[in-house]
Amino acid sequence: MRTNRIVHFLLVSVLLLGAFGTATSQGASAAHTHPLLVELASEEPGQMVRVIVQKMPGAQGVEALATDLGGKVTQDLSIINAFAAEMDAQAAVKLSRADTIRWVSPDAAMLESAVCSNCIDTSKLVNTYIRAIGADRVWNKRPYTQGQGIGVAIVDSGINPSGDFYTIMGLNRQVANVRFNSDYNQNTSDGYGHGTHVASVMGGDGSDSNGRYIGVAPMSNIINVKVSNDDGSAQMKDVILGLQWVLENKDRYNIRVVNLSLNSTVAESYLTNPLDAAVEILWFNQIVVIASAGNQGDGAIYPPANDPFIITVGATDDKSTDTLDDDIVARFSAYNMTDDGFMKPDLVAPGKNITARLVNTNMGMAKEHPANLVDRQYFRMSGTSVAAPMVSGAVALLLQDEPNLTPDQVKYRLMATANQDWPGYDATTAGAGYLDVYSAVYSNTTESANTGILPSQLLYTGRDPITWGSVGWNSVGWNSVGWNSVGWNSVGWNSVGWNSVGWNSDYWGQ
Repeated sequence: MRTNRIVHFLLVSVLLLGAFGTATSQGASAAHTHPLLVELASEEPGQMVRVIVQKMPGAQGVEALATDLGGKVTQDLSIINAFAAEMDAQAAVKLSRADTIRWVSPDAAMLESAVCSNCIDTSKLVNTYIRAIGADRVWNKRPYTQGQGIGVAIVDSGINPSGDFYTIMGLNRQVANVRFNSDYNQNTSDGYGHGTHVASVMGGDGSDSNGRYIGVAPMSNIINVKVSNDDGSAQMKDVILGLQWVLENKDRYNIRVVNLSLNSTVAESYLTNPLDAAVEILWFNQIVVIASAGNQGDGAIYPPANDPFIITVGATDDKSTDTLDDDIVARFSAYNMTDDGFMKPDLVAPGKNITARLVNTNMGMAKEHPANLVDRQYFRMSGTSVAAPMVSGAVALLLQDEPNLTPDQVKYRLMATANQDWPGYDATTAGAGYLDVYSAVYSNTTESANTGILPSQLLYTGRDPITWGSVGWNSVGWNSVGWNSVGWNSVGWNSVGWNSVGWNSDYWGQ
């Protein structure tokens, strides 16, 4: 823990807490700015930052130059011949190279002395799942792994902005909002409540609860991909459109993880199901896909949870305790052999009575289930829907720590480090075991899962399939594995029955 007799300086947004290593950008020597801003501009050029711009004596038109670069001047700081501004990191570095600029500094937050500027206060934490999976054990240990800079797409019912989705600097971590649903409601907000709750479990920082309810990756960036209507219904084609947008924008928002807390209503082989083909496209393009197993108990495993490549998550009942001594697999948590002979789920995480952010007490899930209200801002829900975002948050932490891991390596790491030392463990229902964030982050294995598995038939470029594992990431031009290279016309979209996608991963029993 770093201390100072007066104050600590907390850097902006992703905060650069070890996330960018020692990377530098070309032309850094010409920039009159803090080196960390140069690194941020190199790694995340579009990340919004708050800066203080010091002008040379007598300089004119500097504020206008900042505006021309897309920035916004927020305060005049004439006492030091400077001004405060908000702009993206790349623009800040460009501005710093002007002859009229003396120096560009991060507009750092001020903290009292003897406080760890990078730490998360867990003293008021009451959602026990964080300690059950060991997330709190990596947050406050150098390099303070909290998900900084990692984009997680929540493909769901929308996400309503809240205080839980901001940084300490007041910057919005909900960095993108798009919609693909067919409802009359033309905005990206969450009229049902499901997506907001899921996003909160994955990445809420607990601001609105005074630190009582904190998500797994509380400094990750959240991408809102709305695919369902405000009554909670969705169609498979809308989900696929959302995934297509994720692929097209993965570099812009550094989307490394996609959370799908939803399932199709019809079982089908992953080799022919369109949704399974879509998640594989993301997987092969370096995006880790997490899906909820569903709540059918020992019933069928529906797409996309049936896809053998992605990570399928079942649910445990943690009995609202920090330890695993009393934990069992929730009776609703889906498990079974898929139509193609793969056992699912891959691992489990807490999914019973999980408290997270609420949209509105008078609409959606809260109106349908008033007994689940915790207060006017938080709501309690069960299901593999809320177990999946815990794993998505864990992947964000892992990829912040080791950004070069492939999805196959991430899956292997999570399964290899899953905890099997708990009385309720059964490989049939719990797969590799209980999510263990601490063990995953501090493991050093780089082995890969999915060796020898056949991709979806919809992804074949010819008659012959590719056997996954017979080729390596570096030996294949994965740019060719994209939407445009797949023979979508051969799928016959008009003949496909677009089965509805339901929130079958929620559990409303007692």
